[in-house]
Amino acid sequence: MWIERDLRRLSPTTPIHLVIGAFDGLHRGHQALIAEMVVAAREIAGQAVVLTFDPLPRQFFNGNPARTWLTSLDERLEQLAKLDLDGVIVQPFDAALSALSARAFLSWLQEHLNLAGLWVGPDFALGRGRMGTLEVLRNLSAEMGFTVHSFEAFNWRGTAVHSSDIRRLLQEGAIEEANELLGRPYRLTGRVCPGEQRGRQLGFPTANLAVSPERLLPGNGIYVCRPTFDHSDTTVEAFLLDFDADIYGELLRLDFLTRLRSELRFASAEALVLQMHEDVAQARRWLAAQAQRER
Repeated sequence: MWIERDLRRLSPTTPIHLVIGAFDGLHRGHQALIAEMVVAAREIAGQAVVLTFDPLPRQFFNGNPARTWLTSLDERLEQLAKLDLDGVIVQPFDAALSALSARAFLSWLQEHLNLAGLWVGPDFALGRGRMGTLEVLRNLSAEMGFTVHSFEAFNWRGTAVHSSDIRRLLQEGAIEEANELLGRPYRLTGRVCPGEQRGRQLGFPTANLAVSPERLLPGNGIYVCRPTFDHSDTTVEAFLLDFDADIYGELLRLDFLTRLRSELRFASAEALVLQMHEDVAQARRWLAAQAQRER
């Protein structure tokens, strides 16, 4: 999958099927839309391409609100690479681009892409003031010689899939429900940094993960996670089962699998240690049951 960071450098000769969006979380609804577009592109021996932005329009207009985003750009690109796409355009979003009308934006796309089909999800709109609604896009596409394909709201096992709902579920600590809508475990990535050593003093040394301030954190609590090593004021503390090594400065990925309990206050350090032993035992039981189900 190729990645281009400036649309103006493209001049493809093969027909392009294109979908535009932020794709925060790249959840099951996004995946279904992209899969349908890929099939259509293959039928005409064309290319299936995603256009996203950096910064995202919402970030450009509203700043980068803390604890909002489900994925970083790198994580979105990593997930997009698994979807059989031919390419992704990561277009810088600036004042000039935001000022384009829907007609001007589509003309700009046509100038640099051999656009055969534009794929849009529910409530999609583009151009200055979001004036490029589905009806407007259909009228403009008839003039410009490409087709517009609308994709209805996606439901997974009877539940509508929206990034806003996934955010809400994560904030509530409903990690398994959020993962169902994402189609994979929710992941946080950060560098392991020194903490206050309180866990070590209690016999439970933790890896303190410094997470980017814009990333959404699941609701406070105790979770079962899957750690993976990879090439702020708030940290995520991870106790790694059966692991004892110096990993300060390493990048660590945590996949959130299930929530064991909410945070509690304890009358003594001894009571806390007893609960931590129970948390570890419960985590081992959950992981063993999960492994049994996957056999």
